[in-house]
Amino acid sequence: MTVSSSATASPTPTAAPPITPAQALAEFTEFARANVWVREAGLMRDALEQVTGGQSSLTAAAFDSAGGRPAAYRWGEPTLLVPRLAPGDKNPWFSAIVPRDGKPTLVTFARGGGRWRLTSMTVLRKVPQVEIGADGYATPLASDDVSVRISPKYVGPLHATIAEAGSEGVAGKLIAPGPFTTEIAESDARDRAMWRDRAYDNDSTFSTGDLPVYALRTKDGGALVQYSLTRTTTVTPKTTGEEGVPIPVPERARWAVGDVVKPTRLKPLSVSEVHQFATAVPPADAEHPADVVAHDGGVIKASGPTG
Repeated sequence: MTVSSSATASPTPTAAPPITPAQALAEFTEFARANVWVREAGLMRDALEQVTGGQSSLTAAAFDSAGGRPAAYRWGEPTLLVPRLAPGDKNPWFSAIVPRDGKPTLVTFARGGGRWRLTSMTVLRKVPQVEIGADGYATPLASDDVSVRISPKYVGPLHATIAEAGSEGVAGKLIAPGPFTTEIAESDARDRAMWRDRAYDNDSTFSTGDLPVYALRTKDGGALVQYSLTRTTTVTPKTTGEEGVPIPVPERARWAVGDVVKPTRLKPLSVSEVHQFATAVPPADAEHPADVVAHDGGVIKASGPTG
C-alpha cells in the first residue's frame, strides 16, 4: 500500500500595522500617567519629551505662562481611533477621544525618536463619528484623497484663507462660518480699522507651515481631518517717529510681553500663536460645507520693545 501525503505550506503571517489598538491603549495610559506627574512637578524638560509637532511650542508656552507650574490635566478613559496603517509606515500615528478636565478632547500621537509623543490636542465642539471596522481599526485617508469634498492637504490652507478674508471666494463655500473661521476675519477687520485711526498698521496672517495632517474616514463617507495653523499678528506704526501711541497688549499675550508696549518703527508688537483644529469634511458629492469641530491653541511668544 502506498501512502501519499502532501504538505500544505503554512500561510505567511500578515504583518501587523505599526500600532495596534491594544498598544495604543497602553501608550496613552502611560502618557496620561506621566503627563499628570510632570506638570504637577513643574518638569518642563520632561514634559517636552512627551510631545512633538505643534504641541512642542504649546507645551513650552503653558509652562512659561504659568511660572513653570501649569495646571495638571485630569484624563478620563479614551475611545481609541487607530488607523490601519501599512506595515513599515514611516510616519505612524493614532488618535483617541478622551475626557480632559471633563471636556471631550481629540488627541493624536506620532512616533518619533523611538517613542510615541503627543502631536495634536483639540477640544471637541461636536464629537465626530469615525468609522471603526470589526477589527477595531479606523481607515486613514491619504493627503490627496478625492473621495471627500476637500482633500485633507487642502483643508488647512482653505481654513487659513477664510480666517483672513472671510466668507468671500471659494473658501467661504467650502468651510462653514463660525468662531474659528469667519468670526476671526470679522474681528481682525475691526482691529485693523481701530489701529488705522491711531496711525498704525495691524496685520494678522495664518499659515500651515510644515506640520503634519491626519485624516480618518467617518461613517458618512467623509473625513475627520486634523491640522495646525500658525498665526502672526503685528502692530506697526505708520509714522517715522521713534515712538507711537502705547499699544494695549491682548490679554492672551500679556504673560510674554507685559500689559503695554510702545512700539518703534523698527520693532513693533508681534504676537505668534499656534492653533490646532479638527474639521469634519463631507463626502465629495455632498452639498454642505466642511465644519470645524475642534480647536485648541494659543500664544507661544510675543515681543516688543519691552518684551
